[in-house]
Amino acid sequence: MGITIYGCGRDEAVLFREMAPGFGVLPTITEAAVSEANIALAFGNRCISVGHQTRVADPMLLALGRAGVEYISTRSIGYDHINVQYARSVGVTVGNVAYSPDSVADYTLMLILMAVRDAKSVIRRADAHDYRLSEVRGRELRDLTVGVIGTGRIGAAVMDRLRGFGCRILAHDNRAEAAADYVPLGELLQRSDIVTLHTPLNADTHHLLDRDRIAQMKSGAFVINTGRGALLDTGALVPALENGRLGGAALDVLEGEEGIFYADCRNGPIGNESLLRLQQLPNVVISPHTAYYTGRALRDTVENTLLNCLNFEGGKRHE
Repeated sequence: MGITIYGCGRDEAVLFREMAPGFGVLPTITEAAVSEANIALAFGNRCISVGHQTRVADPMLLALGRAGVEYISTRSIGYDHINVQYARSVGVTVGNVAYSPDSVADYTLMLILMAVRDAKSVIRRADAHDYRLSEVRGRELRDLTVGVIGTGRIGAAVMDRLRGFGCRILAHDNRAEAAADYVPLGELLQRSDIVTLHTPLNADTHHLLDRDRIAQMKSGAFVINTGRGALLDTGALVPALENGRLGGAALDVLEGEEGIFYADCRNGPIGNESLLRLQQLPNVVISPHTAYYTGRALRDTVENTLLNCLNFEGGKRHE
C-alpha cells in the first residue's frame, strides 16, 4: 500500500524510507505541507500523514476527501491543527500518534529547573565573562509546590520525575486517573509556586490561563508550557512578567509560533511582537517547540504513523 507523507523533515524521511519496506508500505515523501499545489501526490493513496506545524484548513480537508483520501495520521499527539469533526463530515478519519512521553517529561523538568535557578541570566552573564553571583538566588524544588494541569501520559510522567525532587505536587484534570493529589483549578493556581501545562488544546482549554486565572496565581510563581501555545493567553502573560506579578516563564510553545518555529529567521523580520518581548525578558526561557524531539520519540512517531495507516487499511478490508 502507499502513504503520502506531507511536511516531512529530513530526519523523518530517513526513518520512513528505512522502516516503510518492513511494513510493506511505499511512502511518497515531500517536505511541503499539504496544499492544492501538491494534492496530486495523494492520488491513489487512501492514507496520508501530516505534521503538526501547519494547519489543515477545512477547504483542504474537503479537497482531500474528494481526492480519495480517507485517513489522515497526524505525526503528533495533539490534533488541534485539524478540524476533526469537519473531516469526519467529508469522509476523512483523523488519527494521532503516541510516542515516548519521556521526551517531553524530561524537557519539562529541565525547563522547571532552568526557571527556578534563573539559568538564562546566569548563562548570559557567563557568556559575557561576568562570573559574579547575581542578586537573584535560585530556589530548591523540595521547598516548592508544583501544579500539574493535565495528567495524561506526559503529565503523569512529569509527576513521576517530580517526586524524586521531594516537592509538593498538586494535579488538576477532568479525569483523575493518575495517583496524585487532585484539586480544583483555582486552588492549584493559588497554592502552586510552579504551574506546568500538559492538557490538550481544544475549545474548553483555549486560554486556560487567561488574565483572570493568571491573577489568581501565587505572586512570583513560574509558568511552564510544553503543551500548546494557546493554552496560555500571551497577551496576559507578558504584562504579568514585566510588572513582576509572575516570577518567570519557560515556554517551548507559543501562540503565533507557526511559520517562525522550525524556520531560520536570522535574516528576516519576525512578525510576532509577543515573542520578541518575551525573549528580551531575563526571566523567560523560549525554545522552538522542541520538547518532543528525541531519537526515540521520532522513531516512535514514524512507526506509529505506519501502523495507524495499516490498521485503517486492514479495517477497510474487513468491512
